[in-house]
Amino acid sequence: MTFTQKFDDYVCIGDIISCTVDGYTITARIAHDETPDAPDERQDGFWPSLYKDDAGFIGSGNGWRDRFDAAQARAERVMTAWKNDEWFYCGVVLSVALESITLDRFAASLWGIEANYPDRDNAYLTEVANELLPEAIAEAKAERARQCSILCQTESAA
Repeated sequence: MTFTQKFDDYVCIGDIISCTVDGYTITARIAHDETPDAPDERQDGFWPSLYKDDAGFIGSGNGWRDRFDAAQARAERVMTAWKNDEWFYCGVVLSVALESITLDRFAASLWGIEANYPDRDNAYLTEVANELLPEAIAEAKAERARQCSILCQTESAA
């Protein structure tokens, strides 16, 4: 069970892909991650370092200066693109419906994912949706059973 649709190389908040599994319609959507932290605040080692105890240590040996300069230039490009709103952090949120009835709008999700990140496609967004799919189906089945139980109790009381 996987999504056969894929998120585009450039995504916007609200973009969706859908699939059907065992009669359930699962929709994965891109949601804005509202945590305001900049990339260098979220990720240890975002900025390269020449110090071996730092998270961004680029390693020792031949060519260290070239590696450091390349890593520094890349970090600066990524940070500039983030400041220019060229990419953003998002969540992939799965919702599940059965015969057009939404069982769970937030059946599964993962947050803090880079969308439209420089020099990358958004293939990871689809991978995340596929990884979340079993959890979303399990949540939908549990919600369906819960609703059926409530309806059956209501019927027998009447």
